[in-house]
Amino acid sequence: MVDGDGAADVITPDDVREAAARIGPRVRRTPMIDTGRETFGLENSVTLKLELLQHSGSFKARGAFNQLLSAELPPAGVIAASGGNHGLAVAYAARSLAVRAEVFVPESSSPVKVARLRELGAEVHVTGHFYADALAASIERQAQTGAFAVHAYDAPAVVAGQGTVALEILQDEPGLDTVLVAVGGGGLIGGAVTVLDGRARLIGVETDGTPALHEALAAGRPVDVTVSGAAADSLGARRVGELGFMACLTHHVTSLLVSDEDALAARRLLWEELRLAVEPGGAVALAALLTGAYVPVPHERVAVVLCGGNTDVTTLA
Repeated sequence: MVDGDGAADVITPDDVREAAARIGPRVRRTPMIDTGRETFGLENSVTLKLELLQHSGSFKARGAFNQLLSAELPPAGVIAASGGNHGLAVAYAARSLAVRAEVFVPESSSPVKVARLRELGAEVHVTGHFYADALAASIERQAQTGAFAVHAYDAPAVVAGQGTVALEILQDEPGLDTVLVAVGGGGLIGGAVTVLDGRARLIGVETDGTPALHEALAAGRPVDVTVSGAAADSLGARRVGELGFMACLTHHVTSLLVSDEDALAARRLLWEELRLAVEPGGAVALAALLTGAYVPVPHERVAVVLCGGNTDVTTLA
C-alpha cells in the first residue's frame, strides 16, 4: 500500500477489507433505502446509501478511524486540515480514542461544522479562505508540535477506510449496476472504485465550482483548480489526491459536472420527499440523475451515496 518513504502505491481490495475489520466496532453500518420511482420522478428506482447517518455526519469517520487505529500516535496527538467534514471525523475519532486533536479549517467552512468541531473537543484554528490555505497552516504547525498529521484524502489508510462504504454497498445490494458518488479530494471515490473493480460502474460527480477530478482526468494528471460555490466547504479540494486520481485512471472512472443550483435543488428534494437533511456537497451525486447529466438505461440498478449531512437545517425550509 505504501513504502517506507511514504510513496503511494495502489490501494488494493485487501487494504479495504482489512480496514473494514479494523474499524468495524467503531463505525456505523449505514442503511440503504430503495426510494422507488415516484420519489424523484425518474424512470429507474434509486437506492440511497445514507452515509449522512455515519458518526460525525459523513463517511469520513471511516478513514479517520482507520488512520488513527493503524498508526502509532505521539503524545502531541493528531492534527488535520479540513473544509469541515474530515476535521469532524478526526475530532470524533480522537475523542473516542482519548487522543488530542488540533484542526485547521478555512474561513469558507460552515459555521455549523466549526461549532461542532469545538463541541467534540478539538482545538480549532480558522485560517485562510480555502482548504489549501488551512492545509499549509497545519503543516507548519505539525512541524512545531510533532503531532501525527491525518490527511483529508491522500493517505493510504484514509482512502482504504473510505472504501468500506463501497464494500457495504456490494454486500447489501450485490446486483447494482452503477454507483454515483460526489468527489472532493478523491478519497471516497479512490477507495470505492478499488472495491467495485468492475462489479459495478462508478461515476464521480462534482460541481462546476469544485472540478478537481474532472480537470485532472482531462489533463491526464492532478492540476490546481479554482474552487468556489455552495459545495466548496465539503468538496473544495484545489487539487485531487494522487491516490484517488490513480485509482480513477486505472479503473476508467467517468466524471460529471452539475451546477450549484442543481445540487441545491437535489438537496431541497431530499428534504421535501424523504426528510433527509443533506449538505450541498452531499446532494451532488443525486443531482446528476435529476438533471439528466447521467441517464440510466431501462432497468439499470443505480445507487447514490449521500455522503454528508453537516448542514444548517434552517436553510432547508
